Amino acid sequence: MGEPRPVLVLDYGAQYAQLIARRVRECHVFSEIVPFDLPPSEIEARRPAGLILSGGPASVYEPGAPAVDPHLFELDIPVLGICYGQQLMAQALGGRVEHTGLREYGRTTISVTKSVLLQDLPPEETVWMSHADAVTQAPPGFAVTARTESAPVAAMEDPGRRLFGVQFHPEVAHTPRGLDVLKRFLYDGCDLLPDWTPANVIERAVERIRLQVGQAHALCALSGGVDSSVAALLVHKAIGKNLTCVFVDTGLMRAAEAGQVVETFGEHFQVPLVHVDREELFLSRLEGVSDPERKRSIIGEQFIRVFEAAAGELADQPRFLVQGTLYPDVIESGSRTAAKIKSHHNVGGLPEDMDFELVEPLRELFKDEVREVGTELGLPEEIVWRQPFPGPGLAVRIVGEVTRDRLAAVRGADRIVQEEIRRAGLAGELWQAFAVLLSVKTVGVMGDGRTYDNPVVIRAVTSEDAMTADWARIPFDVLERMASRIVAEVPGVNRVVYDVTSKPPGTIEWE
Repeated sequence: MGEPRPVLVLDYGAQYAQLIARRVRECHVFSEIVPFDLPPSEIEARRPAGLILSGGPASVYEPGAPAVDPHLFELDIPVLGICYGQQLMAQALGGRVEHTGLREYGRTTISVTKSVLLQDLPPEETVWMSHADAVTQAPPGFAVTARTESAPVAAMEDPGRRLFGVQFHPEVAHTPRGLDVLKRFLYDGCDLLPDWTPANVIERAVERIRLQVGQAHALCALSGGVDSSVAALLVHKAIGKNLTCVFVDTGLMRAAEAGQVVETFGEHFQVPLVHVDREELFLSRLEGVSDPERKRSIIGEQFIRVFEAAAGELADQPRFLVQGTLYPDVIESGSRTAAKIKSHHNVGGLPEDMDFELVEPLRELFKDEVREVGTELGLPEEIVWRQPFPGPGLAVRIVGEVTRDRLAAVRGADRIVQEEIRRAGLAGELWQAFAVLLSVKTVGVMGDGRTYDNPVVIRAVTSEDAMTADWARIPFDVLERMASRIVAEVPGVNRVVYDVTSKPPGTIEWE
């Protein structure tokens, strides 16, 4: 099976590009995010099936605002402009964009006329708007297909040239029929089939792995989570006995997790497993280190050094290292258009002089796509739906220095959070729920005495793919049980708070 022709999402800022790419995947079409200023010649060389110009926070009239190369519309590639992307399209092709002074933010009703793109919508439909500028005159050759009281060109299209634009955001959940709009662009505008399915993803991944690895041997960095487990199964499917999995016990795992990983792996995989206990090594390297990026870098480097040592003890020397890197990991670790939010230990934290060539079969996938692939491969439910856990483990859930006592505190608090979440039947509703130990101290009272100990933050979020997340509305009685138990059962903790920050502006993890 050949490589799929992607729909390229040109990133004009904020979180729009990531969300659009994810929604395109939901339509079973492969998408990738590229910089907005990628030259048309490079875009054409990638043979995309379609282009989507994302929204963005700028005004087309701002000095230095992200622009579009007009030659993009001469490549005979279908283009959909969304919000800022529509305004750029209109401006580049001879339409008019104005700052009308009539802003639209939130739910808005559009009036729809006959349209290729909007044919599944009724004459009046609710959509989500977020704009100050508006297209006031469509370019020559374009038909106006939707209007609002404030936006005379809420949607426009030139089907002959396969150019489409919408002022609203079809990618957000607040536009109820947004996926229908995207599907019409993908299926009718781009003539694509919905063939980005778990079965096809597996087939393509296996082909790629065999092409890259050949008859060589590989090590897989196994953590027991869904990412590394799916990566291991894909590589094993491709190269069989030439794969050896290595589980490194860093001492930074959750309560009883190391034993569970080894036990679960032994039950469900027919692949050799090497269990390496290096708790003392990791704790010694982290001694005195407080900066989160430095902690991630140290852990990433030590992972590679441990793998190199494990590889040296094998009869067949592995040339390749398998990792469960995901698409959001790559995006968040920084690119030409995205600032580095944080280094992921399996992306930005690797040493440059490592002896392995990386195999990353999940690098193009979002988290829920990985879970779908895992289900297709036959992974048990307890692995497929295990909560995401950061590669650096509890080290990035301790703000400040990592010590044995502080690890015990955050591990104990996290265990209580997990127990109460399961007891309340909330596990299936949450993307992640965990505890964070802060480095500051607060005054408290226990019994008749004064305490001066650390607070714990409970963090729980809902999300679809971790690119955006909302804080979970956990019932107060559940939070009360968590707080009471943590203060009573975890030494060194005298206060519990709940994080009510969404992503953005916060990240899910604290470090």
